[in-house]
Amino acid sequence: MYTDFYNLTGLPFQLTPDHRFFYTSQPHKKAVAYVTYGLSKGEGFIVITGEVGAGKTTLMDYFLSSLQGQRLITARVVTTQIEADNLLRLVAASFGLSQEGADKATILKRIEAFLLECHRDGSRPLLIIDEVQSLKHSSLEELRMLSNFQSEHRSLLQIYLVGQPEFRRTLASASLEQLRQRVIATYHLQPLDLDEVRSYIEHRLIQVGWQNDPRIDDSAYPIIYSETAGVPRRINLLCDRLLLASYLEDRHEISAADVEDVVLDMRKEGAALPPMTIAREETGIVQSPAEPPVGTNGLPESGSGANSDLDRLFRRVSALEGSRSKN
Repeated sequence: MYTDFYNLTGLPFQLTPDHRFFYTSQPHKKAVAYVTYGLSKGEGFIVITGEVGAGKTTLMDYFLSSLQGQRLITARVVTTQIEADNLLRLVAASFGLSQEGADKATILKRIEAFLLECHRDGSRPLLIIDEVQSLKHSSLEELRMLSNFQSEHRSLLQIYLVGQPEFRRTLASASLEQLRQRVIATYHLQPLDLDEVRSYIEHRLIQVGWQNDPRIDDSAYPIIYSETAGVPRRINLLCDRLLLASYLEDRHEISAADVEDVVLDMRKEGAALPPMTIAREETGIVQSPAEPPVGTNGLPESGSGANSDLDRLFRRVSALEGSRSKN
């Protein structure tokens, strides 16, 4: 394989999410700040959305890996279009609770007893629902009911909802008003810009011992950006094929023409879609429970007091990272 040819210690562009390759682009830094802020609140829902392949799963894996050593019990549910009762069974199973043959009321009692036990032990359960855009309204309502469990005026369960952009429209529907009022932070993960695409590629290569072999010509990066629209999974797919093609031709340099040739081959195979047009904009917003400003789409508007606090938190995190890099 090309890993031996280029003296790499591993595959740099695997499609399987791996938080060890997490790249802290500007959008990803802000996303980490938002999910960390949400965790500090200890209640409600945190919503993370992004296009297919934007890096949502890698982001959450990186976030969870940074929490090692804390008294957290995490459960992850990857959803399909399942009914509300089956979702409760999946939640119970993800926390290691018996649910086979039990009715809904019994499952709810077992979940509540588990959450109370965690509270007494000083542990914090976190529930992550992935691909949340697939859930029906009735299933989302069941999640809201789970968030009602509390003890001594403290919420017993915090829930992260992770999914594709269409979930933002779902969340804006009138029937989910009660759930929406419990969303304390929401962030949309944007694609990478041109400079970040280059840094992202080099970052992943460096993680596997890249020593500028193959050398990637400056002219190659704009084409990679154009063909992938800055979406990490699409970048991984294209770059993996680029390395393979270069290896097969015994080349140690990747040019713009090489990128164009690989893109053409992938299109013939149906392995790549035409470039997407995704507007890059700031869409991270936080809802203040005390004063929830709501926009025309039914979601909280940015610019609230909580959002200002989060912006300051993000600047502080960036400053700390900058000082560490200097040391």
